Amino acid sequence: MNRELWTAVDDYLGDALLPADPVLDAALADSAAAGLPPIAVSPTQGRLLNLLARTAGARSILELGTLAGYSTIWLARALPTGGRIVTCEYDPKHAAVARKNLDRAGFGPDVAEILVGAALDTLPGLRDPFDFIFIDADKANLAAYVEHSLRLSHPGTTIVVDNVVRDGEVINADNSDPAVQGVRTMLTAIHTDARLDATAIQTVGDKGYDGFLLARVH
Repeated sequence: MNRELWTAVDDYLGDALLPADPVLDAALADSAAAGLPPIAVSPTQGRLLNLLARTAGARSILELGTLAGYSTIWLARALPTGGRIVTCEYDPKHAAVARKNLDRAGFGPDVAEILVGAALDTLPGLRDPFDFIFIDADKANLAAYVEHSLRLSHPGTTIVVDNVVRDGEVINADNSDPAVQGVRTMLTAIHTDARLDATAIQTVGDKGYDGFLLARVH
């Protein structure tokens, strides 16, 4: 088993289950043209986020880590009329590409708002709770992002955290990578937090060997 096979299976499943989508394809193309890193969720993962948000009945969504807005579009499409998504992006260049992609997808600032700057600086300005929260930002600060998410949640809020397996290095306590240690610190915090029920799922595919955490606020 290797990444080439995992990618081929991902492509097959995407072709089998997802319709052609010029808007999402254009978002990825613009991201690549702008030189952004190719780290957006895969199409099948985007659909999973969309389904989870719809299953949660989310009317308000918070995303940490916009990049070019690919996952933001998937999440915004889960919103009912009158819903909103707030997405946090550190890099102004990334935010500009995302704004263009979101506008083309039909989600203007009245529906999809981009907060530009470090999330730890912009999150304190938010007050209203969210129904669904997707965390796909830098991993070193995951525990802090989850704590902010809890402040911005209510009983029943769904929280998804991406990239928590790190090619299996999450089990290596001696790995000094801040991303690995950030995931481990977050997992310890969640394990001891009575406000959350959580699990984590390992995944393989176009993005390699990784996984995501799924939690629900009591």
